[in-house]
Amino acid sequence: MKYWKNLSQGLLDLFLQSQCPLCERPTSTDFCTYCEKQLNRCQITQPEKFWGNDFPVFPWGTYSGSLKRALWTLKYEKQPKIAQPLGFWLGETWLKTRLKSAKNLIVVPIPLHPNKLRSRGFNQAELLAASFCQVTNLRLEKDGLERISETEALHSKLANERRESLRGAFQIGKAFRQRHPKAEVLLLDDIYTTGATAIEAADTLGKFDIKVCGIVAIATSATAKPQNFHLK
Repeated sequence: MKYWKNLSQGLLDLFLQSQCPLCERPTSTDFCTYCEKQLNRCQITQPEKFWGNDFPVFPWGTYSGSLKRALWTLKYEKQPKIAQPLGFWLGETWLKTRLKSAKNLIVVPIPLHPNKLRSRGFNQAELLAASFCQVTNLRLEKDGLERISETEALHSKLANERRESLRGAFQIGKAFRQRHPKAEVLLLDDIYTTGATAIEAADTLGKFDIKVCGIVAIATSATAKPQNFHLK
């Protein structure tokens, strides 16, 4: 009797498990044990060290290995559920640093162009921001920025080419047009590489006297370099 009870429980546990979005192994958590271990190996030990740059950046991990695979799966294999644990991890890491004292920040995700949003079905930065704000209790304003120019893929472009391609890509969002924010803005994106996207977004908000204190991102390129740019 005990054998059949244990077998039934085992089958029930197996039935209730879902597949790991990265390797398709059965798992009862967001990622299987193996993939979560690989993702944690991508985590940056002291992410706050990037906050002292001309353009302050707070990344969770390095854009390589399993983290690169996770972000690819999130966006191009359309697995939006991946955004929740990644956003949680970013938020938990933020709370462990001195930066958590800035409690009045407004989190604004980098927007997608409407055409890309329709094609993908979701904005990964907005999903990540929702989880990040759930952990940090910071205010989320998903309509703080709008993307009005549909740029081509930037990954093969040099830093100056990216900046030129993104010039005029954003405009202030309807939320800030209706009410000017009193708090500083904290941008959020999935990946920070050259900083061209973040700087253009900050420039756009700065024209309306909206101050941006920096950007948080799930990943940064191992070759990312500080930008010669001072926030207004």
